[in-house]
Amino acid sequence: MTSLAVRSIESGYGEVQILWGASVELGPGKLTTILGSNGAGKTTLLRTIVGLLPAWKGNVLLDDRDVTRLSPHEKAELGLVLVPEGRQLFSTLTVLENLEMGSTPKHARATMRATIDQVFGLFPRLAERQTQLAGTLSGGEQQMLAIARGLMSKPRILMFDEPSLGLSPLLTMNLFEIIRRLKRESLTMLLVEQNVQMALAVSDHAYVLERGRITIEGPAREVRGMEQVRKSYLGL
Repeated sequence: MTSLAVRSIESGYGEVQILWGASVELGPGKLTTILGSNGAGKTTLLRTIVGLLPAWKGNVLLDDRDVTRLSPHEKAELGLVLVPEGRQLFSTLTVLENLEMGSTPKHARATMRATIDQVFGLFPRLAERQTQLAGTLSGGEQQMLAIARGLMSKPRILMFDEPSLGLSPLLTMNLFEIIRRLKRESLTMLLVEQNVQMALAVSDHAYVLERGRITIEGPAREVRGMEQVRKSYLGL
C-alpha cells in the first residue's frame, strides 16, 4: 500500500522546466529520502507535491485520491504538510502563537492543547521559550519550532526541506533523533537533506534526483552502498 504516489511530475518556474517526469512513492509509516545536488529539483518537487507550484503534467495521489490540483490549504486539511527550507516562522509572534497557527486544519483544532503538550515533550526547549518571540530564538530553536508547527497540524505525511541547514553538528544530531522518534511513531515522512550520511542512516527508502529526473531508487541501505552515491554524495 502507498500513502503518497507522485507520478511523472513535470514542473518549473515561469518557462523554465525543472522536473522532467519525476516519480516517487511513500509507503505508510516509512521515511523516504530524496538525494540530489544543488539545483537538482528537490525543493521544486516538494513545492509541487504540496501545491505551492502547479504541476504541468503528472499526478499526486494521496491514498489513491488524485490531489494534484488542490491548494496547499486543502492538502493540509488532508494531512499533507511541508516544513519548508528557511523555517518561515511568524517572527513577531511568540513560540506558543506560532504553534497555535499550525493548528489550522479542522482535524487538528479539536486536539490543539494535547498536541501542544506532545510537541513540548519532543522539544522541551520550546516549552521553556513559549512566551518568547520566534524572531529572537536561535537558529536551532527556530528549526525546532518550524518542525513543531508542522506537527501541530496533525500530519499524515510530513515533508522536510533541508531541516539541518545552518545547524551545528550537535543540533543536527538532536534533529535526527527527533526524526527517529517520529519514525517510531509510524509517521510517514519525506526528507530532503544535505547531510546525506545521516539521512540514509535513518531512512527506509531513497531516491536520487538529478537534473529533474529520478536516476536511482531503492532501499536506503542499498542506495548508500552504490558506488555512484558513495562518490557523488558521501565523498567515499
